[in-house]
Amino acid sequence: MRIGVCWLYAISKYGYPPSLENTFRVIKEMHDLGFRYIELEGVGEENMKEIYANRKELKKLCDDLGLIVHNFCPVIPDIVSLEQKQRQKGRDLFKMGIELANFFGCETIQTDSFAPPLKFIGEKPYKEMVDFGLQFKVEISPGFSWEAQWGVLVESFKFCAEEAKKAGLKFCLEPRVGEMICTTDGILRLIDWVDDENLGAVLDTGHLNAQKEILPLSVEKLGKRVFYVHFSDNDGKVNEHLGLGRGNIDFEEILKGLLRHNFQGVIGLDIGRIPNLDEEMKRSKEFLIELFEKLGIKGE
Repeated sequence: MRIGVCWLYAISKYGYPPSLENTFRVIKEMHDLGFRYIELEGVGEENMKEIYANRKELKKLCDDLGLIVHNFCPVIPDIVSLEQKQRQKGRDLFKMGIELANFFGCETIQTDSFAPPLKFIGEKPYKEMVDFGLQFKVEISPGFSWEAQWGVLVESFKFCAEEAKKAGLKFCLEPRVGEMICTTDGILRLIDWVDDENLGAVLDTGHLNAQKEILPLSVEKLGKRVFYVHFSDNDGKVNEHLGLGRGNIDFEEILKGLLRHNFQGVIGLDIGRIPNLDEEMKRSKEFLIELFEKLGIKGE
């Protein structure tokens, strides 16, 4: 298993998404924290195209620093739009994301299921920033059909899995609080319907613990469909992404489960929106290294 740093670190320091200038800056800061494996994101059309236009310079920086970009995440809500024209736009951007993932030498390409197309009264999930602990109130319009939306999810993520496979990438989806796929069983249902071995899960401990999941059981349910792991901690009341050991998550038992299923991928420290972020990243990395040593896990 390998230890990496997630893009939430960049978002927490420099906004959503970080400017291009701050993207270059935060990559250097990830290196200075002692990480070798990092992920990158492209948030929406403008940011995706900006990353694409500057891909050579970004890769040169990573190569010069000895960094490996193992995962690219195109954040494209249009991919699950009920409007066909918007979905096609999302598909085109996803293909750009695949090209970027291949260019950076990634193993995985990741996305989310995004918020349902409902009328939100007040806060909406992840609208402008990655915020935790929000309370959502919605109105369901008379014309809304979950069956139609589910059909779009299945169709769209089947497309993503197939296109990623053609490019030699694994495609993974992250269940997140407030989105259409937010639980272990939700993504398992999606996996059954998509019926493609190239669709897997991002096991995100922060989000799943806030969903009141039994996390070691989530590992057993997903098994070899865990393609990527996000580690953060919380007390299960709010989907905070705290440093490891700051909540009640049993990381040791989760790691034992990942070992049983021969997980060989990256565990990304998905910590953010907290004070003393750099100190918590360093401490959490040491926390995880100690667990690796205790369990006899060969890591880097």
